[in-house]
Amino acid sequence: MPKFQCVQSLKVEDPNSWENSIFLTFDIDWAVDEIIEDCISLVANSGKAATLFVTHDFQHLNQLKNNDQFELGIHPNFNFLLDGDHQNGNNVNNVIEELFAIVPEAKSVRSHSLFQSSRILETFSKNGLTHDVNQFFPASCNMELKPWKLWNGLIRMPYFWGDDIDLYYHSREDIKPLASKPGLKIFDFHPIHVFLNTESIERYERTREFHKEPKKLIKYRYKKGYGTRDKLIDLLNMAS
Repeated sequence: MPKFQCVQSLKVEDPNSWENSIFLTFDIDWAVDEIIEDCISLVANSGKAATLFVTHDFQHLNQLKNNDQFELGIHPNFNFLLDGDHQNGNNVNNVIEELFAIVPEAKSVRSHSLFQSSRILETFSKNGLTHDVNQFFPASCNMELKPWKLWNGLIRMPYFWGDDIDLYYHSREDIKPLASKPGLKIFDFHPIHVFLNTESIERYERTREFHKEPKKLIKYRYKKGYGTRDKLIDLLNMAS
């Protein structure tokens, strides 16, 4: 069975560090503490390794820094810069610096909305980031994914499954067979979808007004079929 590993453990020159592994990743996406805690508890109780791409400071963040089960990376949002909005920083480097102030030990990165460019990749490397998870190739492409190094030494790790993309595809498929596919296997979850057990993008959109109110949002958790939370639990229940 595949073993669960953190993103920064991957070494391109050592296929044994990724060929029979699952990389479980989470984009925190500014979720409130209770929703983050709900998601982290599922993972912590399973004993499986995971990488959290951090967007902001949250309760228990410092505890996670001392927990070898979890890796903390960064999840920068460069989207505001496209609109000339500097609320999140005046430039790419500012955006990254603000996150390093929260997670100075970060070595891995996935941008919000997968925002990237050759210039940004160079900035990642200059700031000491070593692993980039910004390229998505859906499992339905039937490509055997592999990591590689860029000109600046940054390791690129393409991923093949994300809960948000899964929702747009209206998928109801069992997630477990993906864990045995050949090649690099990176899964991307979001705490809000885990909390809601989201099965459709419509559920996510119509509950937006409650996304910061867990006690109200819990009433809208999907309970009649196979949702995002169920898929995460299926992965976590796999032996390793």
